Amino acid sequence: MDNCSGPRRGRRPDQLRPVSIRTGYIEQAAGSALVSMGNTRVVCVATLSDGVPPWLAGKGVGWLTAEYMMLPYATDGRTDRQRGLASGRTQEIRRLVGRSLRMAVDRSALGERTLTVDCDVLRADGGTRTASITGAYVAVAQAMAGLRRSGALTVDALSHQVAAISVGMLDGCALLDLDYSEDSRADVDLNVVMTSEGTLVEVQGTGEGAPFTRAQLGVMLELAEQGLERLFRVQQDAIETGKGDWS
Repeated sequence: MDNCSGPRRGRRPDQLRPVSIRTGYIEQAAGSALVSMGNTRVVCVATLSDGVPPWLAGKGVGWLTAEYMMLPYATDGRTDRQRGLASGRTQEIRRLVGRSLRMAVDRSALGERTLTVDCDVLRADGGTRTASITGAYVAVAQAMAGLRRSGALTVDALSHQVAAISVGMLDGCALLDLDYSEDSRADVDLNVVMTSEGTLVEVQGTGEGAPFTRAQLGVMLELAEQGLERLFRVQQDAIETGKGDWS
């Protein structure tokens, strides 16, 4: 992995694609963000409602659930809309987004309210699930800020930031933030979700074309951590100013 100075066109192995997060994309929503990572674009919207699922009623804690969908024109060829039961991939990503964001929320401070987060992929060029988590956190933060401004919350119900990034092994090189052309050829595909405190929320790793060593896993996790530190800054800029960028 020492000869990885130029395995990809126009980008270093440890370099993120251009990233931007714009808040307020859906004006009527409690919180919303348009996240772009390279050519991947996802609209993330957070909606607040009173009450929780029946199995949580009366326990004094809130809930967060997530939806994820790729629009028909998100890929180069049109895909059919998912009607009825979602595909296994879609359901798995919904659960991942929900699990990840729940790690950012103090559900006791939220009270018996439900946050529903919708992630709709406008353009898919690799890393849609990780972009969804990164952008959705900003939408959730906006929704929480609105509750505090209204006086409905007197404490901050966010415990820390959460973001996600992809990393992989391609031709013996560890690469950060894979686009579709890289992801489709990668020997190893890893998705890493982390908090701003440096703790891991989830690591999804698969040897697609070849097994990988513990040493390679360490290199990939280190790359992911470096990329996530940059994404946390982009998130914070977006929350404070309405836009965050990294290029």
